[in-house]
Amino acid sequence: MFSNPLIYFVVIPVIMLLGIYLSRNMAQIRTVAVAGSLALLGLSAWLLVDYLGLRAAGADAPMLYRGDWTWFSAMNIKLSVGVDGISIAMLLLSSIILLTGSFASWKINPLPKEFFLWLILLSIGVFGFFISIDLFTMFMFYEVALIPMYLLIGIWGTGRKEYSAMKLTLMLMGGSAFLMLSLIGIYYNAGLHSWNLLEIAQADSIDHTWQMFLFPMAFVGFGVLGAMFPFHTWSPDGHACAPTAVSMLHAGVLMKLGGYGCFRVAIYLMPYAANELAWIFLILTGISVVYGAFSACVQTDLKYINAYSSVSHCGLVLFAILMLNTTAMTGAIMQMLSHGLMTALFFALIGMIYGRTHTRDIRQMGGLMKIMPYLAVCYMIAGFASLGLPGLSGFVAEMTIFVGSFENTHTLNRVFTIIACCSIVITAVYILRVVGKLLLGPVYDKHHEELTDATWWERTSTVTLIICVAAIGCFPNFFANLIRTTFSPEIFKVLGM
Repeated sequence: MFSNPLIYFVVIPVIMLLGIYLSRNMAQIRTVAVAGSLALLGLSAWLLVDYLGLRAAGADAPMLYRGDWTWFSAMNIKLSVGVDGISIAMLLLSSIILLTGSFASWKINPLPKEFFLWLILLSIGVFGFFISIDLFTMFMFYEVALIPMYLLIGIWGTGRKEYSAMKLTLMLMGGSAFLMLSLIGIYYNAGLHSWNLLEIAQADSIDHTWQMFLFPMAFVGFGVLGAMFPFHTWSPDGHACAPTAVSMLHAGVLMKLGGYGCFRVAIYLMPYAANELAWIFLILTGISVVYGAFSACVQTDLKYINAYSSVSHCGLVLFAILMLNTTAMTGAIMQMLSHGLMTALFFALIGMIYGRTHTRDIRQMGGLMKIMPYLAVCYMIAGFASLGLPGLSGFVAEMTIFVGSFENTHTLNRVFTIIACCSIVITAVYILRVVGKLLLGPVYDKHHEELTDATWWERTSTVTLIICVAAIGCFPNFFANLIRTTFSPEIFKVLGM
């Protein structure tokens, strides 16, 4: 088992849990969190390089680094692992957000040990989900990733934290109920006595009638976590009340489990139903894109602005996946990477600004460029990435989505693509409004002489995220080619891709 490198995406966080538990002071907790996050980032980078080398050498299996270990033989449940280009991209994103979130939590208080224990447990669920190809263990890690959110928001959050934690947990558990029913239905109707998603996809043995019944449950189950309309209402409240690192991981990584699951399970395993029912969810995700952008325009709380922006951007992910063509799906995965990085940057900066001004209301702030220029410039970069400035990640991701979506010649698809394109203009409105009110103009805070700019650990976190956002924007072909290694004719033969 331990000869497979993917296992260490679970082993390293478990060692981090033990190290943090045994830590006696904040310095030791920080050391364990940062060292473990760096180890995970190094493992992700090595995996990326080795994976590309194997593909260049001619490896053509749908998943590489395969491993299977029986867990519960009566139902043929296994700890089955494997990754492709999309999985590796998500692992790399998760390790980057975990590292920068650790720096963003440098001064977390109270109960720092308990905070990091729950945060690392959440990361175990995320990493385990992205490496799993057994549906049962994938669902298990999915639940492990959701459960810590209740305590992380309820204990360390701000505002209506108990209400937000309860609302988030109940709505996501409701989505999990739909998801569990769909996975059980897939297991029994595939007729293979197997939970392995590769075996189920290759057999293509799920009855079409059952696909029409199971696909909506699977897509809604994952779509709730992807903030799909009308199941998105937990997201703004959860983001607004969560502590900084939790908001970073939640919006940057956890919401990506929804898009990844819709792609990997709902569409991959039930392509017939995907073709037949995509138009229904296309309408819902199209509403998410425009509604989220409009909602962000009328908010005055920085976190709510970014939370509704996330609803819009994550709606684009599901919207592109439902177009069922390679270009749009490539754009969807790139949007997952782009949104994960830029929204983590946004929430990190909002937390840093709030820690100094003690408010997130843009009506009570102004002129921050004059008193904390570093944080102000970083916020402007994050805003430009969000509105799609060329050279940053948002531009290449959204352009790929819209070009791929317009490739679909169906009238409904093209109409909704045009409507979704309007979100670009709306995004520019609320981003420029916030930048103008927050950063420019006269200084609002009467105690601005006491305000300080970013510390070294805050600069480390923000610079790392900005470099990654710029890397995707400047070298999109590298990431697009990594993602396209997943789209083989055998996998999507039913979709005609």
